[in-house]
Amino acid sequence: MVATEEFLPFALPDIGDEEIAAVVASMRSGWLTTGPSAAGFERDFAEFLGGDVEAVCVNSATAGLHLALEALGIGPGDEVIVPTWTFTATAEVVRYLGAHPVIVDVDEFTFNIDLDAAKRAVTERTRAIMPVHFAGLAVDPHALRLFAAEHDLLVVEDAAHALPSVGGGTMVGSGNSDAVVFSFYATKTITTGEGGMVVTRNRDVAERVRTMRLHGINRNVFDRYRSTKPSWHYEVVAPGFKYNLTDPAAAMGRVQLRRARDMRDKRAAIAARYDWAMRGLPLLLPAHAAETDVHAWHLYVVQLDEDAPIGRDRAVERLADLGVGTSVHFIPLHQHPYWRESYDLRDLDFPVATRNFARSLSLPVFSSMKDSQVDRVIDAVRRVFS
Repeated sequence: MVATEEFLPFALPDIGDEEIAAVVASMRSGWLTTGPSAAGFERDFAEFLGGDVEAVCVNSATAGLHLALEALGIGPGDEVIVPTWTFTATAEVVRYLGAHPVIVDVDEFTFNIDLDAAKRAVTERTRAIMPVHFAGLAVDPHALRLFAAEHDLLVVEDAAHALPSVGGGTMVGSGNSDAVVFSFYATKTITTGEGGMVVTRNRDVAERVRTMRLHGINRNVFDRYRSTKPSWHYEVVAPGFKYNLTDPAAAMGRVQLRRARDMRDKRAAIAARYDWAMRGLPLLLPAHAAETDVHAWHLYVVQLDEDAPIGRDRAVERLADLGVGTSVHFIPLHQHPYWRESYDLRDLDFPVATRNFARSLSLPVFSSMKDSQVDRVIDAVRRVFS
């Protein structure tokens, strides 16, 4: 049966009049590239996280991960441990620097990196580990810190899903990792359309990221075209990149950041409704954060159990027929041709991710969803899996 109601996409941004007004005001100010709104966004973000951190905005989380690794000295021949259960950006930035991602399996229930698997992957060339806070559920910061200390590794956290998330009583981004990178892509928990933020306590790392995000120029040149004093002179100190965030995007981000906790609460309420309504179905529901922690609920991922009446791919098709968009997060890295062939990866080396991928399905969970839309998802899931 095909749905007669308008199709419900898997994800939509939550943008209102305040964001639109902020973008318009930024454009009317004449600042179309990086300027005062970007600087304000960085200040706001650091204050939001707390912990005396520095925040540097960039045009994507991919750029942020690249810059963080570069600033920490990762280079040719180095190895960086990454989970297979992630988007390709987490691994590809390692290759940008001539280093090698060492891809490992994940935990069966949280989908976060399996530190036991990571331990088996450490070699004399391993320099860093990049855990991913999958779906907004934080990696255990205490276990991560002990692991990094035991093996003398740098830690760069891929926090693309994790705003605002709390793990072990600590806000993701305010801890002691060498760098943490957030995403503001259109479907993320807050958005600037495209964008990201690098957060660190290390001032040298922050300064290097600032330099390298705009062509390796050694001073802040964003206002050189508006200064009332001669300000044309600058020096290029490294072959940098073009990774800066625009002011209109940052203006949107500042408004979104003020709404971040409220939007998170709305996603959590949707997740709670799903949990209640889907009890008894042949589905394994997502892992939750501890009572003292916070799950960002960027994604709501269910797994089909052995009693499910149909397989995952057919379920995706049936839900689409019923007017509900879904997705799959993620196709594991070891099943993509480039990573599989470049590093001779095999399914049997990643038993958890291989098994979970075949039965995982992501349901809509965005903060602008109406109650009636949540009802539609629940009804469609019950019809497909009952």
